[in-house]
Amino acid sequence: MAIATVPVDVYKGGYWLLKDTNPDLVFTPEKLTDEHKLMNRTAREFVANEVMPQLEHLEAKEWDVARRLVKRCGELGFLGADAPEEYGGLDLDKVSSAVIAEGIGPAPSFSVTFGAMTSLAIMPLVMFGTDEQKKKYLTHLVSGDMVGAYGLSESNSGSDALGARARASVEPDGSFLLNGEKMWLSNCNFADLFVVFAKVNGDQFTAFLVERKWPGVSTGREEHKLGLHGSSTAPLILQDVRVPKENVLGEVGKGHKVAFDVLNYGRFKLGVKCLGGAKAVIGEAATYAGTRHQFGRPIATFGAIKHKIGEMTARTYGLESVIYRLAGLLDAAKAASATGGGSAVREALDQFSVECSITKVMASEVLHYCIDENVQIHGGNGFVRDYPAERYYRDARVNRIFEGTNEINRLLIPGMLMRKALKDELPLIPAAMKLYDEIMTPGLSEAPGDGLLEAESAAVTAFKKVGLLVTGAAMQRFGKHVNDEQEVLGAVADICIDTFTAESALLRALDASTRALPNAARHADVVRVMVSDAAARIETSAKMALAAMADGDMLRTQLAALRRVLKVTPINTVAVRRALAEETVAKRSYIF
Repeated sequence: MAIATVPVDVYKGGYWLLKDTNPDLVFTPEKLTDEHKLMNRTAREFVANEVMPQLEHLEAKEWDVARRLVKRCGELGFLGADAPEEYGGLDLDKVSSAVIAEGIGPAPSFSVTFGAMTSLAIMPLVMFGTDEQKKKYLTHLVSGDMVGAYGLSESNSGSDALGARARASVEPDGSFLLNGEKMWLSNCNFADLFVVFAKVNGDQFTAFLVERKWPGVSTGREEHKLGLHGSSTAPLILQDVRVPKENVLGEVGKGHKVAFDVLNYGRFKLGVKCLGGAKAVIGEAATYAGTRHQFGRPIATFGAIKHKIGEMTARTYGLESVIYRLAGLLDAAKAASATGGGSAVREALDQFSVECSITKVMASEVLHYCIDENVQIHGGNGFVRDYPAERYYRDARVNRIFEGTNEINRLLIPGMLMRKALKDELPLIPAAMKLYDEIMTPGLSEAPGDGLLEAESAAVTAFKKVGLLVTGAAMQRFGKHVNDEQEVLGAVADICIDTFTAESALLRALDASTRALPNAARHADVVRVMVSDAAARIETSAKMALAAMADGDMLRTQLAALRRVLKVTPINTVAVRRALAEETVAKRSYIF
């Protein structure tokens, strides 16, 4: 099946599974402007000089300190990156928003406070608020004078957010009376404004803007958490809270739109913060491994440690490639929108909801890998509080639960692709049928050339074909009941995650070579490792899924098709990881 190149202005969410992209049209970290780099450096310096020295106070629940830091973010312009200028914001591109969030990422507790402000309080108003709501609330959130929080989950409706029990009854004057309890609100015990979801008359899921000062609003005790001790997490209690009709956010009965778009953006921004954390942890691991001596030499000289640091670097390179590719796609989609403003942002997030879920899953698991290996590299010192490795480990665990669990997001990835296909928004079914016909037609497959990363380019094309093959087989085998086959959907999701990541890294490396960047050869090396390892994982996922869908002759036919499509020759990844590790240890930081 030929994979055609298409320009980014007509590139739609999910189309990367069907088509190739010109590397020149993909945004990469190497395309950051001097202004972008200054924003990132300012955010990193703010964390190092102002947030980290206050860590003990934050973990002691001194929320006045948290409020001062939020206010400082307002003064630095961090809170207004996504907000329109007429409401005090800077209305920057999503790449700018990303570099700021990445800089905040190495301070996990405060990054939660920051994320609850920028992604969960400010963005709902940007996308759905009326002019009056924005004037009343957005300006004060952007300045840091007001702190926001987001109340979606309940004790019995975590992943099933639309199953909320909170109720809103309509009063004779058109106002609403809210009753219920929301759980796990970040910033809860020092927030001034809450975005709260409740069902009007028991069935119309709706978003409301609720002020702390109103009668009937109270918050519960702080949760005793595994990690993130420097962030506030508590329940919000609503007892006959009267909310004026002007404080409905969006439309009555359309709260799911608010929730889903906010979650999509939250998934992207969580991924960015995980990237910042992963880079910081790589620096810690490299520094420790270079200075810790065992058996008469630094532990960084041992192959087992080199493997860990090399793999941390490779996975983080892939994550970074995905993050900035998606940021560029969101900016391109917003620029191409005919609506502008918050509506354009909503359209972009809707278009790339699959990619937002991919980013969230991948980022949280890459960070977990890096942090887990950092503890291992530290040995016994990684298990005690004398070193940051222990705190990073505890703080990172919740990322696989935040913004929709990774299990839910793994179901969403193929689910959203299939829905796009059924709505004729993505020609996935015809592509899968055409591919199957081509595979079953005898013929010689063309071997890749010897040019730069040609073998890896051919492998990524093969990954896409495997994704189509398995997705098409699942839709054909299970039909309307495919959503019940969670194990198969999880395998499809893993294939999609590996494919999107491998292609993003490949495009970045090809662009680095085209522009003759000084470390272009190192870009190519890391992509070779990533593609080689991804091929093995994709083969395993595909075999598991196909075996769950068929047996006997049908399974043998499908496995034969898989073998014809996926022909990737393993490379010596040991040597490349060693080189990545040695450079990382020498630099004492992430090398790209």
